[in-house]
Parts: sequence; C-alpha cells; structure tokens
Amino acid sequence: MSEWRIYKGTSEPHDGIDRLPDPPPWRDFGDAEDEVTPFDRDVLVVGRRRLPRSAAYQADESIIEAVNTALYLRRPLLVTGDPGVGKSTLADAVASELRLGKVLRWPVNSKSTLREGLYRYDSLGRLEEASVARHQTATGQQPSQADVGRYVVLGPLGTALAPYTLPRVLLIDEIDKSDIDLPNDLLDVFEEGEFKILELARAAETQETVRVQPADDGAEVTVRRGMVRCRAFPFVVLTSNGEREFPPAFLRRCVRLHLPAVSDDGARLRAIVRAHLPGADQRAEQIIEAFMERAATGELATDQLLNAVYLMGRTVQEGAPDPDRIARLVLQHLNVTAAGE
Repeated sequence: MSEWRIYKGTSEPHDGIDRLPDPPPWRDFGDAEDEVTPFDRDVLVVGRRRLPRSAAYQADESIIEAVNTALYLRRPLLVTGDPGVGKSTLADAVASELRLGKVLRWPVNSKSTLREGLYRYDSLGRLEEASVARHQTATGQQPSQADVGRYVVLGPLGTALAPYTLPRVLLIDEIDKSDIDLPNDLLDVFEEGEFKILELARAAETQETVRVQPADDGAEVTVRRGMVRCRAFPFVVLTSNGEREFPPAFLRRCVRLHLPAVSDDGARLRAIVRAHLPGADQRAEQIIEAFMERAATGELATDQLLNAVYLMGRTVQEGAPDPDRIARLVLQHLNVTAAGE
C-alpha cells in the first residue's frame, strides 16, 4: 500500500503529487480535450530571491493532515491563527516540497473584488486599437488584425484555474479583510472550477480561440469562447487573522486548519530558530527566554524572535546593543494598547 501523505512536511522536494488519486466525482474538473497549459514546476522564487523560508517551515502532524485532506478532496484550505504563526508560508512550503512552481499570490483588502482576482481587461487599449482600425479603413489602408487576447491578463485566481495538468498553488491572503460579499462570490468559482471572461465571450463569433497572459508571466493560456476551466483544482490557501466570521456555506466548502501561537512552546521555538538560523549560538537562548516572557503579557510574532536572534549574533561588534536592549527594540508587543505600551 502506498504512502497516504502526498505532502510530508519534510521540505525535501519530490514528485509525490504525481500519485495523487483521481478526485471525488463531484470535484472532477476539466476535459481531456482541453489544451493543457505548461508551467515550470521548479520556479520557486518570490521577487528576485529563492525561498529559504519554505525549506525551514516546521509542519506538525495537524498541518500535514490538513494539507493532504485539501489535496485529496480538491477543497480550499482555510488557515486561521494570529499574525506570524506561518499561515502564508505554508503555501510556499507545499509548493516547494511538491514542486508545484511559483505560488500565485492574491493579497486581499476591503476593496478587492472577484473580477480583480480573475482577470483584468484593458478596455482603453482595445478602444484605441478599434479607433486605429477605423481610421485605416477610412483612408483605404488594410486594417491591422485585431487580437482581443492581447488586452486580457489573468489575475492570480484566474491563473490558478487555467487548464494545468497539476494543481497550481494559490495564496489568498487575509480573506477576513475582504468586503463582506467576496467569500460568497468565491463559492461559485470554487464549486465549478471555471469562469467566463465576458469580453472574450462577446468576441467569440469573430475570434473563437485566443491566448492570454497569466499572472505569473508563464506560458500563455488558451481560452475558447471566453471560458477558462481548470483540469486540476488548485491547492488554495486562504489565510485569516480571525477578524471576522464567514458564512456557513463558505466554511463547509473549505478544509479548516487553526495554527496556534507558538510563543509558549519552547521546543518549537528552538526548532524554528535552528531551521532559519542554523548558525545561532547559545546566546540565542537568552532571546528565546525573553520572547516567551514578553509573549505572556502581550502579542508577539515568531518573525520578531528571528529578527532578535539575528541581531544577537551581531552584538560582538563595537557599539552593538546588549541582549536586554535588543529585546526592548525588537520584541515590542503587537497589541500595544492591550500591553500598556
């Protein structure tokens, strides 16, 4: 019998995603006749840098089980927890280990709309092209061939729903900051695994098939009669800091994972420090103890601990602050009012 865990939380890249079984019948998307969009499985870059933080991610059994459940069921993973517990980094860790390429990122705010996540249409550029074509016709010139696909760019959600043979990884960050309607707007897209680009659908009589640019600047996506339909449902991570509640219809369509604060777990904090800063010396223990002590009276994030430990390693230089000063500078409570600072 094969290993149930596709994602193992080892941080070692492997091709386990290739043995992901067929989806449940009600989550089977796409068509074998759809043109497949290729993507680079080994592009693991944020901006201009590699992803060392994904290699250092500390996944416990509850995280591993939740990720695999979402992969098997083809459902989004809703990850809740305080800031700094590793919600967003989980998407990088899964993409890195399963070799699923660059994470598609959609940072959400109160003005974000479903359309924004799906695609952008340059209506002004299209009007300018039409105006040029009319002028060419009026002056007896041969008008240039219109390509409406040039004016469409898929958003991160739209790109994740393109017809890839393997799931893309999509991070919808801080969904709890969205407009109240966005979670419900996402339901149809998550259920159907497809969406329509209205501007391309209207132009289908003259241009049935077009190629559009994805959000990650990868290979162009073929769109037929305005419809974009996934073949493999993406691995979607939705993060929430718990600033609002979600409707039951939305929650029942997600696999839910809560990441507890690690500020009172000394063993895990030490493991995180070793993973991210393997050269940290024994003096890091002073900062870890200070972090745990201060976390007992107010909110802190683990990246503050890492920043403090990093600085601690530079205190041998002349004029550098002492450990107590580093703690006061870096380990400042996030809930300032509650902490009385």
